[in-house]
Amino acid sequence: MASLEGLKVVDLSRVLGGPLCAQILGDHGANVIKVEGPMGDETRTWGPPFNEAGMASYFAGINRNKRTVCLDLALPQGREVLMQLLTEADVLIENFKVGTLERWGMGYDDVLSLRFPRLIHCRVTGFGATGPLGGLPGYDAAVQALGGIMSINGDPDGTATRVGVPIVDVTTGLSAVIGVLLALHERERSGKGQSIESALYDNALFSLYPHSINTLFTAKAPMRSGNGHPNIAPYDTYATATEPIYLAVGNNGQFQRLCEAVDRTELAVDARYATNAQRAVHRFELKRDLEAAFSRFEAQSLFERLVAVGVPCGVIHNVVEALNHPHTAHRGMVAEIGKFKSVASPVKLSRTPATYREAPQEIGANTVEVLREAGLTESQIEKLLEQGVALQRKRTP
Repeated sequence: MASLEGLKVVDLSRVLGGPLCAQILGDHGANVIKVEGPMGDETRTWGPPFNEAGMASYFAGINRNKRTVCLDLALPQGREVLMQLLTEADVLIENFKVGTLERWGMGYDDVLSLRFPRLIHCRVTGFGATGPLGGLPGYDAAVQALGGIMSINGDPDGTATRVGVPIVDVTTGLSAVIGVLLALHERERSGKGQSIESALYDNALFSLYPHSINTLFTAKAPMRSGNGHPNIAPYDTYATATEPIYLAVGNNGQFQRLCEAVDRTELAVDARYATNAQRAVHRFELKRDLEAAFSRFEAQSLFERLVAVGVPCGVIHNVVEALNHPHTAHRGMVAEIGKFKSVASPVKLSRTPATYREAPQEIGANTVEVLREAGLTESQIEKLLEQGVALQRKRTP
């Protein structure tokens, strides 16, 4: 039995943070019902690449293990059906513009918490509902800019640069999962649901470590350090005889073993490099000395030499190389459902591991099935389909 088997989740969210949260719950056994409007989640169009059925990879990567229902929630009849779906739901995930549920007569405080007292309402927002930026829509890159992440990313002489992955959306989705699990645990004690929120802005600030705490200590804005670390050295990319290698040396023992491995033992006793604090002050001199030592080695052979003595480092792989690496296969990090492949769950449970059961579906592929389970009669379902309140599409094999 999966960890979350028996949990019912209604996912009204779109784009990344909310859908990622719902997918993680689904991977661990929750019955996730994704409800989309007639136009669908906009990430269905975020491509290329698209698969043979025309589904964008962006959508597919965060919407497995869900059954899809198409309902027009702009219509009162659609919202009535949604309320029916919530009757036995444990969790509702949504990222509508703040105030939308309230305008529809479905606000958590006034309606949902009273009608469904055990329901856990998870809201993903850009900035929260109140405050100077409250209620504004939020997208990852814009929040990276406002939250300080861009300012510390990039080369020292370059311009502020977006992190190349939607780090704010991803951390927001992970925080949402944590919130849902905390609320489920508390419900075991109180018997009551609650509303939780995961905001992109909050998660951007939370992701700034250690620059945030450095700034709280010094009151000074950090400088961009390229691939280097603001607190640790050697912690950067370093040239070799071939491609660069990345070092992540976190203590004096590792530094000494590094120097021994490349036959430069004198560096370990050099006063400039004796402690991390000294190495950080003299990081540019240290980089010059290490690159001189590394110039005799090819990157792969240097990597093998260093990891053999416990020095954290890595050859810089592209994404194809990373996904095809033997260790990726060993860790089971590519999930397969028929012909569909996606990145697997990083959470490894010994007795109740994640499972991959349902490939991402077309809009409304499971509408009739789910509405039947919710107790609607065949005539009611037929009427909803005829009126355009609900839509049934062909199910992906």
